[in-house]
Amino acid sequence: MADEGAGGVGEAASKPEGSRARRWSRRTLRYAGAAVGVWLIVAYLVAPFFWTHYEHAPGMIAAPKTTVTAQGIPGDPLNVGLIGTKAELVRAMADAGWDPADPVTLRTSLEIAGSVIRGKPYPDAPVSPLFVFGRKQDLAFEKPAGASAKRRHHVRFWESSELGRSGEPLWIGAVTFDQSVGLSHRTGQITHHIAPDVDAERDALIAGLRAAGRLVEVFQVTGAGATLFGRNGGGDPYYTDGELTVGVLAEVDRGEIPAETLANPPVIQFKEQLWSVVKPMLESLPGRPAVEPAREDAP
Repeated sequence: MADEGAGGVGEAASKPEGSRARRWSRRTLRYAGAAVGVWLIVAYLVAPFFWTHYEHAPGMIAAPKTTVTAQGIPGDPLNVGLIGTKAELVRAMADAGWDPADPVTLRTSLEIAGSVIRGKPYPDAPVSPLFVFGRKQDLAFEKPAGASAKRRHHVRFWESSELGRSGEPLWIGAVTFDQSVGLSHRTGQITHHIAPDVDAERDALIAGLRAAGRLVEVFQVTGAGATLFGRNGGGDPYYTDGELTVGVLAEVDRGEIPAETLANPPVIQFKEQLWSVVKPMLESLPGRPAVEPAREDAP
């Protein structure tokens, strides 16, 4: 009986402590959730008004921010630009390992379908049209990342003399990674689905051009703006720090001479530090599709 009485007292004493711990845990979670909510509002609704910058290319303040589908739906964000002649652009992309995309015809449409179904290479597969300045892309390039046209890096460019400098046009572009083929979430048509991290593709394209010795200068301006839960024309989710990276093309191969990188303003550098914290959270969200590493060694 004595043992039973002692056990009862011990249990009674432990209950308040357990209850307090649970209340403290719930209160901590509420405070943490409120803090994160306030931080997100400040970081992505208030602060972006101070994150607009065009100091390296003032004329680009009037540049479009996203592509548009044939149905008028906002498409992929514009996240890259190259300044130079068409010949310099084509040569630079070739040196960096990119192939020009074939035009969309009945033959090429059947060929890309066969490539996906049979798992056969098609390094020059066509890309669907998107629109900027009221017209479809002027140039498109791709780089295979698997055995077929199902997985590939691809970029579309639109020429703009008005947004260029020193008499050379700007080729504003949207670069993304096609990770699978399926039905559009918006129209039900067969289409490629892009990987959500569009910044990774932007940075890889610029890095490839740097390595090929084809850039003189690199800088950033505001593009689509920091986006947590974007959707492209096919309904695919994407996220971005919102920067548009511009490279000035070299007339000749610069070899190992590095391209000059123009610094962003301190407030933009601070924003990038915030983004480095937010990005892993986005990648770990429940329901986020896993992205297989893009392979560069396609046959």
